[in-house]
Amino acid sequence: MTHHPVPGWFDISTPDAPRARHFYREMFGWSMNVLDETYALVGGEGGRPAGGIGQAGPDSPYTGIVVYFPVDDVDTALERAEKLGGSRRLEPQSVPGMGRIAVFTDPDGNAVGLLSP
Repeated sequence: MTHHPVPGWFDISTPDAPRARHFYREMFGWSMNVLDETYALVGGEGGRPAGGIGQAGPDSPYTGIVVYFPVDDVDTALERAEKLGGSRRLEPQSVPGMGRIAVFTDPDGNAVGLLSP
């Protein structure tokens, strides 16, 4: 298993995406690429997005900030998290332009994301 010590993506899921976009744009000067009313990409180094801000709905698997860590294989990493006491929050799924993602909670209830090519 390859270890990746730095986050590869962050996601902010909120019940009021326009308010959150305004707050973070003003707070940190983040550039925003609003894809639609439910999701915006947040600019990063060299124009490549570093994260996103999304609209949370009643069926959203989480709200708040989730940091995604790169792993070799999302499914394998998610199984490892569960064996270590974590719980699935978002089943593995493919995201165009990103790869595969999943979210689990650690034993303390913190949401943690996984990202693989």
